[in-house]
Amino acid sequence: MSTLTNQTPQALITALDAILDQERAALKEGQLHKLEGLLQQKEALFDQLNAIGNLEKAALDTVNNKVARNQELLGSAMKGIKAVANRMAELRKVRRGLEVYDRSGRKTQFSTTGSLKLEKRA
Repeated sequence: MSTLTNQTPQALITALDAILDQERAALKEGQLHKLEGLLQQKEALFDQLNAIGNLEKAALDTVNNKVARNQELLGSAMKGIKAVANRMAELRKVRRGLEVYDRSGRKTQFSTTGSLKLEKRA
């Protein structure tokens, strides 16, 4: 995506459509590292399209639907990342020890003893 200046509105919309397809593929494949570069390209196209101002709504319907679809995928990816982070925090907490409540409702912690390393046996 070299120079997008002085392009027709349809050419800009077509370029944005292609980027949205790439973004969807990256989200579905879990290649989140690709999103930053695509975001920069999208922002440049959005800026140019906003500068035009008199675009027909019908011309933008397809990309608008793709933007909404990708937002849902991105939201799902974020939920997944948060779930993994929460699960890892729980695992770290378990490694430090076990917290239980006694009969009177007081919290008691039992420390983990021994090595936390995995041992290979033949």
